[in-house]
Amino acid sequence: MSMNKNYSSADRDLLAKIGEKIRKYRSQKGYSQESFAFECDLDRTYYSSVERGERNISVLNLYKIAKTLGIKVGKILE
Repeated sequence: MSMNKNYSSADRDLLAKIGEKIRKYRSQKGYSQESFAFECDLDRTYYSSVERGERNISVLNLYKIAKTLGIKVGKILE
């Protein structure tokens, strides 16, 4: 895993939960990871690492994902 070792266990858990939620919404919309990353204008490998909880996703990229899913950013962070 390419996770930054400076993240606490709680940080890693939070990133994993966000990734799981994004994956759930993406799957419900019928997107593959590759097609969804393309629609969001994100690199596929970057997007994949977000879903795996390995990235501390930026606000701008979180917004792109939420917009493509047709939901508000807050829905992902609930």
